Amino acid sequence: MSTPAPPRARSVALALILGCQLMMVLDTSIITTALPHVQRDFGFTQAGLSWVQNAYVLAFGGLLLLGARAGDLLGRRRVFVAGVALFTVASLAAGLAQSDEWLVIARVGQGIAASFAIPSTLALLVANYPDPAGRTRAIALYSAVIGAGGSVGIVIGGVFTDLLSWRWGMLVNVPIGIAIVALAFRFLPETERRTGTFDLAGALTSTIGMSALVFGFIQAAAAGWADPVTIGSFVLAAVLLVAFVLIERRVPQPITPLRLFASLERSGAYAGRVLIVGATFSTFYFLSQYLQGVLGLSALQTGFAYVPITGMFFAMVYVVRPLVNLLGRPILLVASLVVALAGMIWLAQIDAGSSYFPDVVLPLLVIGVGQGIAIILMTQAGVSDVAPQDAGAASGLVNVAHQLGGSLGIAILTIVFAKAAGDTDSQNPAQLAAAFHATFTGAAVFFVLAVILAVVVLLGSRTSARHSAANSPAPAVAGSAPVQRG
Repeated sequence: MSTPAPPRARSVALALILGCQLMMVLDTSIITTALPHVQRDFGFTQAGLSWVQNAYVLAFGGLLLLGARAGDLLGRRRVFVAGVALFTVASLAAGLAQSDEWLVIARVGQGIAASFAIPSTLALLVANYPDPAGRTRAIALYSAVIGAGGSVGIVIGGVFTDLLSWRWGMLVNVPIGIAIVALAFRFLPETERRTGTFDLAGALTSTIGMSALVFGFIQAAAAGWADPVTIGSFVLAAVLLVAFVLIERRVPQPITPLRLFASLERSGAYAGRVLIVGATFSTFYFLSQYLQGVLGLSALQTGFAYVPITGMFFAMVYVVRPLVNLLGRPILLVASLVVALAGMIWLAQIDAGSSYFPDVVLPLLVIGVGQGIAIILMTQAGVSDVAPQDAGAASGLVNVAHQLGGSLGIAILTIVFAKAAGDTDSQNPAQLAAAFHATFTGAAVFFVLAVILAVVVLLGSRTSARHSAANSPAPAVAGSAPVQRG
């Protein structure tokens, strides 16, 4: 048994893990505030502009399971450091991009790097905190970083875009990445290497299948549902994702052990994460454009517009535990999703005559309360009761659900926006506001589905518990006095 790390080393290790997680989550949103500037610089269409986000998110989410497996086999610190180093180089390339193709390719490189670094973060965190109380607190902080990272990225992106250039949102990763790599060897423990094989077929079918699915939605926004490329993308996605499941059932060392889905709680946490991240991430994506295109805010003002929701995300870390003790996890999860739904419905009421206060900021605060609590509970549920050998795969699935939710949310709501806007190049504030209203209403539907899913999981868990109790051995032999249990 390894000797527990001293408190200072453990704190530094936690800072490195959270720093890496924040840096890579930031990159899903740090360019969001700058999207109008990027569009002008490189001439992206509205559908094409979504690839600045989705190129990163798809590569990130698609290869996360392979990255988790690599950490299990090669050592999690080793894979973590390699991923951060590659991410640093790709960030430099993105910051220096001279064309739209260059930028998108660099974003793919960032996503690939993140897919190998991120699965090791949660696994290293769990290993670094063997005691339940410390682990619960660390996971709460980790979840807050994930939940708030998107809005923090928008704030930072706005500052850089207005005061310097959107490119600094990419270049800032370079010194941070160098510092993490330099300190990781000293403060992060290496995990034991295991013998095994890479499930390359599973990795390729899942990555290409999810990419084809998202591409189909984006293509539908640009060319319509009847377009042959749209139909072909969905057919390819269906074939590859079915093949992925069949492969995982047969290979001796699957990249995604299907036993992880045996738990109703974990499966519900993965699916619910897709829905709520799809709602909030796409809301950040489109709200930034609303604030600049309709309300006329600058990039800097837009960035600071997200400060309240960022603070709310972090504040929820300190209220989750007492609320769990008061209400229980299932009830609290349903309640938090209902609160987030109410906030999203409120935000959807915006129009061309709305103002930041109260029409935007107050709904954002409500969303922050609900989303902040829900994301913490879903992170805990996603890795609950997982065997040590499955820790990397389970943490990988948590992040896959997060990234898949973001890419699908943007892809689906881009269709809603395009249909509502008609001429997506129109600069008419009223027409744009109507399109954003429809888009945020679509995001509210995501939360409705998440609430329904949470209720189904809650009822299913209770039914399972009653069934187990009914089939457990009787506490006493018939005819005897009841057994008293202390």
